[in-house]
Amino acid sequence: MNIESLLIPEVKLITPRRFSDTRGFFSETFNERTWREAGFDAHFVQDNHAYSVEKGVVRGLHFQVPPADQGKLVRVARGAILDVAVDIRRASPTFGQHVKAVISAENWAQIWVPPGFAHGYVTLQEHTEVIYKVTNLYAPALDRGIRWNDPALAIDWGVDERAAILSDKDVRQPLLADASDLF
Repeated sequence: MNIESLLIPEVKLITPRRFSDTRGFFSETFNERTWREAGFDAHFVQDNHAYSVEKGVVRGLHFQVPPADQGKLVRVARGAILDVAVDIRRASPTFGQHVKAVISAENWAQIWVPPGFAHGYVTLQEHTEVIYKVTNLYAPALDRGIRWNDPALAIDWGVDERAAILSDKDVRQPLLADASDLF
């Protein structure tokens, strides 16, 4: 497994090994012992699977507040996404900054988004499937978000705002400056 820190070092790009032959491939996408030996102490309690039919589907920016804050280990089983993590830890020197990475079935990379970050992605291909592990169960009462296209965040999602496909919930999210429940 290859692990590299992104510009905000708490967010990691992780690429598991893949063993290919004429039949296809095998990959151990998660191993708790390897995870711990690499210095991670997160414990996963739930797996989620999201399917997006269209290119340009934006999901996010989402997070949960304590005591149900979540870390996420995100991978793509089919298609590709531009994955974004925004630092929402008020005391952090990188508060309000973001990192992003292309995660795809082809590059086999995963991204670790720790608690204290808002997370989202846009699909880069039709029929994209995203699978992610989380460190806390979904808690609707503690579910929060910030607007994906907040000008203060200056995220280049690679999709025209008028063409982006969003849920009603994501359209109504507050700007970062108006979000009260941050870390």
